[in-house]
Amino acid sequence: MNKVNLSEKLALFSEHWHPHIVGELNGQHVKLAKIKGAFDWHHHAAEDELFLVVSGTMDLELRDQTVTLEEGEFFIVPRGVEHRPVAHEECHILLFEPASTRNTGNITNERTRDQLDRI
Repeated sequence: MNKVNLSEKLALFSEHWHPHIVGELNGQHVKLAKIKGAFDWHHHAAEDELFLVVSGTMDLELRDQTVTLEEGEFFIVPRGVEHRPVAHEECHILLFEPASTRNTGNITNERTRDQLDRI
C-alpha cells in the first residue's frame, strides 16, 4: 500500500490523450491524463465515466450542453451519453471508471489505447 502523489505521477509523462493507470479498486481504474485540443465524440455503452480536473480547465461537450470544469471540479458522464472532452490549453485530469472502459468508447481510431501503462 502506497500513497499516490498526483503531481509526481503527472511529471512521468508528457503525451496528450494517453491515460495512465495510477490505482485500482473494486474493478475500477484511477487514471491520469494530460489533454489538449478536442477529443473525438464517443460514448461508453455500459460504463459511467468520472472526469476530475487536477489542473487547468476543460469543457465536456454533450450533444445538448457544454459543461466547463475548473480545477477541483468533476463531472460524471452517464453510460450511453455521447460526449467530447475539449481543452483549449493543457489540462490534467483524473478519470475514475470501470477497468473495462476503453478510452475511445464505441469508436476505434489512432487515439484508441487498448493497453494502458501503469505508473
